Amino acid sequence: MTADIQYQRPQMRLAPAPTAESRAFWTGGERGELLISRCHGCGHFFHPPGPACWRCRSTDVAPEPVSGRATVAAVTVNRQPWIPGLEPPYVVAMVELDDEPDVRLITNVVGLPVDDVRIGMAVEVFFEDWTALSGDEDSRVWIPLFRPVQD
Repeated sequence: MTADIQYQRPQMRLAPAPTAESRAFWTGGERGELLISRCHGCGHFFHPPGPACWRCRSTDVAPEPVSGRATVAAVTVNRQPWIPGLEPPYVVAMVELDDEPDVRLITNVVGLPVDDVRIGMAVEVFFEDWTALSGDEDSRVWIPLFRPVQD
């Protein structure tokens, strides 16, 4: 793998509009926490967040912090300028959380050349603070992104 490169924050991201169930996921980054829904009935994490566990159907669910460590499960490099201000190339990856490998997130992997991101690579979360287009404080979110694990 080539040397790490400095990550440059894009000029723009399409910020989500959190729902009651997803608000913790999108705002946990303010405290540096990746919050994933956990079922207290069967003990498993699940994503995306929802009002009930898809495994056991329990409604005793709540967001809990996870380690923020993951493994790249799938990767593609986007080379098309789809979103003004989010200049290509950039990596779109599916990562599997170390805490519960069948919990996967779609994200960007940054901090190294795009062609160096590989399936099986160990990554860790960090967060970008964004405000959705409405501009009010309630629309502030922290986008979870991943970078190679830093020892």
